[in-house]
Amino acid sequence: MAVGEVLFQVAENQAIIAVDGLVKRYGTHTAVNGISFEVMQGEVFGLLGPNGAGKTTTMEMIEGLRLPDGGTAKVAGFDTRKDLKKIKEVIGVQLQSTSLFDLLKVSEIAQMYASFYTKTVPIGPLLEDVLLKEKLNDRVKNLSGGQKQRLAIALALVNDPQIIFLDEPTTGLDPQARRTLWDIILRLKERGKTIVLSTHYMDEAHILCDRICLMDRGEIVALDTPRNLVLNLQSDSAIEFRVPAQETGSTIEKQNLLKQLRAINDVKQVDIRKDVFVLYTDNLQNALLGLIQEAAAQSIQFADLQTRTATLEDVFIHMTGRSLREE
Repeated sequence: MAVGEVLFQVAENQAIIAVDGLVKRYGTHTAVNGISFEVMQGEVFGLLGPNGAGKTTTMEMIEGLRLPDGGTAKVAGFDTRKDLKKIKEVIGVQLQSTSLFDLLKVSEIAQMYASFYTKTVPIGPLLEDVLLKEKLNDRVKNLSGGQKQRLAIALALVNDPQIIFLDEPTTGLDPQARRTLWDIILRLKERGKTIVLSTHYMDEAHILCDRICLMDRGEIVALDTPRNLVLNLQSDSAIEFRVPAQETGSTIEKQNLLKQLRAINDVKQVDIRKDVFVLYTDNLQNALLGLIQEAAAQSIQFADLQTRTATLEDVFIHMTGRSLREE
């Protein structure tokens, strides 16, 4: 069977994964709290959130690796509780920590994984697709971090899956290795594969994902396209600056400053993150001019002033009050 050939057909624009009310508890801690969503055929669907948001637990329940305490998940029409054997035929999984046999050669470990399935793709072209053709006879222990991640993805593709799960595939990689993996993921999408990707990198989610499910503390806080999520801020640009602690020492002083900032022309909203103030606007020039005028009139001293485009990080912080990078 050729790489990219689909084993099971799902109509275009139809949900290939349906999650309904999934719950997972560990003692008194609820890791996933009744979430529901659908993943469409052929899309890259991102689970985005900080560590501990419930991304990995959610993926493991959909993959059938972890039994939910409530709710259901269906993959290509199969129920994860009843049809696990059939689900294994249509999915490929790259775990957050894939254990590889260091002393095996790349070709040997690929052949070993292929032996687990009745239907597989040719190993040579598969390894060539993930840029490991020249490493066929190298031992796994001699591969770089990026090469090991590409090998982990290749092993998830040996059965030519219809749906591929990638759990934080680029964590710990250097920028060049990350972008190489991005190219591989986009090529898989071009072949019609459905990809479920978890990450806490906002740039990665923005570039790769057709839709993003923002998760925090086991719940979904937003689900939409990257563009629409940012548009929901109703602002294209952000102005960031710090104000010395002595000028905002009390809660009353801080609230007064926030009130003054919100009154500036063309400022849509204002957030404060520790000692950093963020102003959102659709008219950067007017808002910046208004800030400078207000600072002069009120004798406000600020530092580290910078302007930038609004991002998914801004969306997440606005909705949850915490950063995507927080533990």
